[in-house]
Amino acid sequence: MKITTRLIATAALLACTAAASAQSAAPPETRNVVQLAATGTVEVQQDLLVVTLSANKEGSDAAAVQTQLKQALDAALTEAKRSAQPGQLDLRTGPFGLYPRYGKDGKVNGWQGRAELVMEGRDFSRITTTAGKIQSMAISQVAFALSREARAKVETDAQTQAIEQFKSRAAELTKGFGFANYGLREVAVNSNEMSPGPRPRMMAMEAKASSFSDSAVPVEAGKAQVVVTVSGSVQMR
Repeated sequence: MKITTRLIATAALLACTAAASAQSAAPPETRNVVQLAATGTVEVQQDLLVVTLSANKEGSDAAAVQTQLKQALDAALTEAKRSAQPGQLDLRTGPFGLYPRYGKDGKVNGWQGRAELVMEGRDFSRITTTAGKIQSMAISQVAFALSREARAKVETDAQTQAIEQFKSRAAELTKGFGFANYGLREVAVNSNEMSPGPRPRMMAMEAKASSFSDSAVPVEAGKAQVVVTVSGSVQMR
């Protein structure tokens, strides 16, 4: 009888311990919880110009077409490097490709290729003037963007707006539902950049690159919106 009594007592103790552990591991109360989101938006002038120059070549011999593309790219790089300056005019090569050209019979009857050079930076005048001097490639695209530095400056302001709107909205909902206050349960912060209007702008200039020689290409930047979204849930109490 003593052994049986001890076993029962031990089992009861284990059951109580398990129940206590289950209670301590229980998820937080989910009553009176609302999901909400708020955004903060700051508009800023785009300060980064991206100009893409390209050369298109074709012919019956693949090696000859490739050589022509290399020559065009080398000439463009040589000219552009004279004006390159970190942050003001940065250079990078874009896609360089060679593709077969097919005839009506489905057989390869030639080759065509394309090479690109990308110039970007904050000095719009330097970039457009340099682009106008390059004769071996034509401007195929002009786009505007926001530099990381400019975005960082306004992102904090947009974030502050979003947080304040989130808190205000949470307080309004809490009061509207008849509660005294609320507690923050979870929150997520996300940011993105929006460029209103038709960006990037495509340039129909590839036919005669030399016509822009030594003249700056007219460009005008638009504005971008830095948007920060704060989303999450609060528990009213």
